[in-house]
Amino acid sequence: MASTTSDMQSTHPGSTGPTSAATWLALSGRPIDDALLEWPPDLFALTDVILGHTQVYRFVFSPPGDVTWPPGRVANWAEAVAQAGRDWSSWVGSRGRAVPDLVAQEWAAFREHAQMPLEHLAEGRSWRMCEALLTLHAIADEACAGLGVPLGRSNETGFVYRARGRELLARTGSLARIHPHLVRVLPKVRTSPKGTSLGSFSRYACVHRPGAEVRWSKIPARHRGTNFQADYANVLLLPWPLRVRESDFHPVEGSVCRLATEPFGYFEFAPAERLDLDLVDRTVMAARDEVGGIDVVVFPESAVDEGDIDDLEAVLDHHGVTMLMTGVRQPMPQSGRLPGNWVHIGVSPELEKRSVATGSNRQRWFHVRQNKHHRWSLNESQIFQYHLGGALHPHILWWEAMDVARRTVQFVELGEELTLVCLVCEDLAQRDDVADVVRSVGPTLVFTPLLDGPQLTSRWAARYASVLADDPGSAVATLSAYGMVQRCRPAGQPSSSVVGLWKDPVRGIREVPLEAGAHGVVLTICGDRALRRTADSRPPIGDSIHYFDVAVHQIHAAPTSLESRSWQPDAPLPPALDIEDLTILTGWAQAVAEALACAPDQVLVLLAEARPDRGWRAALKIAEPSAHLGEAVKIMDDVVRKSIAPPVAPTLEAVIAAMAKDSPGETILARLVRGVLRSTLEQRRARQTRESDR
Repeated sequence: MASTTSDMQSTHPGSTGPTSAATWLALSGRPIDDALLEWPPDLFALTDVILGHTQVYRFVFSPPGDVTWPPGRVANWAEAVAQAGRDWSSWVGSRGRAVPDLVAQEWAAFREHAQMPLEHLAEGRSWRMCEALLTLHAIADEACAGLGVPLGRSNETGFVYRARGRELLARTGSLARIHPHLVRVLPKVRTSPKGTSLGSFSRYACVHRPGAEVRWSKIPARHRGTNFQADYANVLLLPWPLRVRESDFHPVEGSVCRLATEPFGYFEFAPAERLDLDLVDRTVMAARDEVGGIDVVVFPESAVDEGDIDDLEAVLDHHGVTMLMTGVRQPMPQSGRLPGNWVHIGVSPELEKRSVATGSNRQRWFHVRQNKHHRWSLNESQIFQYHLGGALHPHILWWEAMDVARRTVQFVELGEELTLVCLVCEDLAQRDDVADVVRSVGPTLVFTPLLDGPQLTSRWAARYASVLADDPGSAVATLSAYGMVQRCRPAGQPSSSVVGLWKDPVRGIREVPLEAGAHGVVLTICGDRALRRTADSRPPIGDSIHYFDVAVHQIHAAPTSLESRSWQPDAPLPPALDIEDLTILTGWAQAVAEALACAPDQVLVLLAEARPDRGWRAALKIAEPSAHLGEAVKIMDDVVRKSIAPPVAPTLEAVIAAMAKDSPGETILARLVRGVLRSTLEQRRARQTRESDR
């Protein structure tokens, strides 16, 4: 470090304090050298960190002295930055020529001033350094486009680079090669239409310091086909239990402490009645009769015992439902550990909505678990409000008996159109590392299951939902148990039937009641194109998506099931791939779809890079594919090759047509690979159709 200080003083006599070089070395353990040019997310992390330390981004709005922004020496700066990002993406995958000129020029200027004290940079003493920092940040951001969620108008090159980046994200929870415990780079999904903070200066990537762990899963579940109906989803809200008894709340034996001063204890929510699978069956049947088909079934916090998950998914499988989101409760363990509380996200391995079950060999669904991080506490006023004084003494502060898991946020990308995050109850209201990550990434939808009172616009959940709807522009849905909503009767106030809330930046806020005698509510949501904006003078671009509500239907369960069934099916077969392998396979399938649409002659080259033992994984320090994933990649390669009619290169339409043909006797893994590839190809074709109609 002494030599660094000496170099700094020789370049900037009389200066002291940290420099860009010293700051980056202390944070990442790496020097500022040309190795950063090998991977755009690494350079994005560097520029974002220095911008955060110096607030140089403020000069975009008020440049120092008589200079202007964007720099006039770069003709058409915004287009030049976008083109440099595309060229850089292509260069990373091939390295066959020199790094793009604009990247090289700005990098040379940045390196020349890397020993400048951050304080001098913050004061704008070297405008050339400020220009280089802001321009490199913008170029690196553009080069991160499509690394997470694929975009409609893909760069005609760079497929290999983007596929590798998606695999790196699946393995490490970061797009950067730097260890995520030091700094983490993540895809950005939604951008705020307003704001002057550093987060407003990027639209494809964001940076986080150590804190919450991040997992990014890709599950290509969507409607079949390429028409506009693929952008709709019917969501069945089941606000159960429909009745919550006072006796469903129990103090944990021997948990009360500090009786003389500030007494507190632990309580457990343990409903006596198990989930009524026959009622689920009849309610889904009625919902299908109303809207034609159900894509997603949703339950509130702690609505389902963990032992009922497989049977519940068997019921939904019979009705062709694609996805389940439910709060899960766990019985109090005998070992003395506290039980878990989490959201279970289950996705059918069929990866599409169907009208009926497709066969007898049912597979286990793909599962993602989002733990709750913040315990619920019941104080005196809440105990009176929920009329629980007979079970929980009102002069004791009661904390939920819940294991507090490590802070982790699960992003689930569904069919490229929707990126989902679940925050359980209090987690929506807390400002912690998880909340910071969620706001920076800007998921398409935030779902919050609760065990709470009515979801009125005047209550706390609506206030925090409005924050996320305003910035970054996510849609937010909440759902509470009708039984708990009915228990919430503050003195002098009537009970309410509002069990859910939907808030989005397009149509605003909607309260969702459950009418008397109804068992559920179908909420239909629709997706449409949305703009990505940045504050650094790049123009908006319409390659994002937002969802808004379009219809609500009250659902009364069918009086009887049309079939006599026992909801104790045989144990399902294990999934052909685990969720991480499915994510990696999907990332490569997305790259195949991009290549088929833009450069079909490169598809086989791309697929060769997906195979094991190619060398690049060792360079990125990630694991080689498992045996099952390696076999899945080989199957995908075979499917694409069989669609080729030499000497003509494969086309998007030809491979889609090949996916539509029946393959009797195929293995479970082969069927999954075909489903993944079909979904990603149809998604790409649908985007092409929409863009050609503009």
